[in-house]
Amino acid sequence: MPTIAAYIGAAIAEIAGCFAFWAWLRMDKPIWWLIPGVISLVLFAWLLTLVESAAAGRAYATYGGIYIVSSLAWLWAVEGLPPTAGTSSAASSA
Repeated sequence: MPTIAAYIGAAIAEIAGCFAFWAWLRMDKPIWWLIPGVISLVLFAWLLTLVESAAAGRAYATYGGIYIVSSLAWLWAVEGLPPTAGTSSAASSA
């Protein structure tokens, strides 16, 4: 598997897994949302082990940049909120 595919897959799996927990706790979704959340987080960890690197820190630093871009894409595509340069009024009122 190419490294970039592993990073992108890991980012999507991590975001989806964390979102499932968020939805259960903060959006009153049913507890069964935790099942795909846990599966996604396990997939995230496994995908990162596929990245060939002499140092784990280097692999995670590279992944961090891809995660940020993926988080903004998720925000826009899944949650329907386009990225902005500043803090949204919803975030500041939370």
